[in-house]
Amino acid sequence: MNLNNKTSNMTEGSIFRLLLLFFMPIFLGNLFQQAYSMVDSVIVGKGIGDDALAAVGATGLINFLLLGFIFGLTGGFGIHMSQSFGAGDFRHLRGQISVALILSVVIGVVSTIACLCVIRPVFLLVDTPLDILEDALAYFRIILYGILISLLCNLAYTILRAVGNSRTPLIATVVSSVINIVLDYALVIPLRMGVEGAAIATVVSQLIAGLICLRTILKIDELRLKKEDFCFSWKVAGALLGTGFPVAIMNAITAGGCLILQTIVNRMGSDYVAAYAACMKILTLFEQSSIAVGMTMLTFVGQNLGAGKIDRIRVGVRKGVLMATIVNIPLALAEIFIPGLLVSIMLNGADPIAYSTQFLPITGVGLFALGYLYVYRCSLQGLGNTVLPMFSGLIEVLMRLIFGVTVGVLSYRGIALSEVAAWVGAWLFLMGSYWYVLHKKSKAVAV
Repeated sequence: MNLNNKTSNMTEGSIFRLLLLFFMPIFLGNLFQQAYSMVDSVIVGKGIGDDALAAVGATGLINFLLLGFIFGLTGGFGIHMSQSFGAGDFRHLRGQISVALILSVVIGVVSTIACLCVIRPVFLLVDTPLDILEDALAYFRIILYGILISLLCNLAYTILRAVGNSRTPLIATVVSSVINIVLDYALVIPLRMGVEGAAIATVVSQLIAGLICLRTILKIDELRLKKEDFCFSWKVAGALLGTGFPVAIMNAITAGGCLILQTIVNRMGSDYVAAYAACMKILTLFEQSSIAVGMTMLTFVGQNLGAGKIDRIRVGVRKGVLMATIVNIPLALAEIFIPGLLVSIMLNGADPIAYSTQFLPITGVGLFALGYLYVYRCSLQGLGNTVLPMFSGLIEVLMRLIFGVTVGVLSYRGIALSEVAAWVGAWLFLMGSYWYVLHKKSKAVAV
């Protein structure tokens, strides 16, 4: 298959080289994306105060709950797209893109209206401290106004990665990150727009990233939609939603489990909320290496399943586990040995920094389980099975609930233990599920 250099066929050639070349742009892009999120926290925390940082941090898991469901749908769309690309069925691929675009617009509009109606009750439900409630709502409303922009940007990223292009999303992320940082500073400090300024900067940067990806998509002949491609197919829509919904539900379930811990932390007071917000920023930043390995495996497995190369999938996943181990070693060491230094760039108070040093060393040890979780979850999704990964989300919720209401309510270290227990439980379930599904696929291909 000889396509232009804006796509990558992962069904042929050196497996580790292909994985590494695809992984690096995703990893760097994710780092830049989280870098501007980190700068956002630094500007808000240092420029406005710890309470403002706590307000923005309190939106994080609710953001994951509401928007994670929505973005999970478009992420699930990419599973079918990568399989069509691997099989060389470009007409079907364009049909999938057309239907995915229509679905994304409808979902984006409906979700914006629905989320705006429920955000205040949701924030009150999880016991958001009253002294940061209004700032949290002000920030999140603007994020919700940009749902459609974020959704279409996410779809553009998904389309490009499904065809093996991880370079353009990197460029888009770098450019949008720089724009976000500049706007963040300008709107929050000189113009004194508070948390609303930080939210506006985020939405504008996502718009820029989406436009950059769209420009590349329009240059790829195999992806450029023709007049005959603009035909809505309920069959294609059903297939896309069939894989997208379990991914969306998994995200929502996982976020629900995280909200259990957020609620417990909220009841501890604003200092703990600020510490938790800073720790979660660090965790989210360090998680990007595992996410990038997982996204690499999803595309690799999807393309090779489309090409019927099961043995190649086996080798690729083993190499994915090795990658997840290597990239998490320095991150784990940083969380274990310099936790105070990591959070001090965001926090001012001595108490929130001290609480953070109780949390991060424990999650640092658990980073390896998190990496393996992503490898097996995304490999399962690449095999076309999104139901079992959805159940792994239930396991995460169960583990967070059990550990949260036992050790989490007793100490801040217990909150960290609850996070790690959720990762370990989901990883073990997903690993067993992957081997079961791969065995079934192997028998089907042999027949």
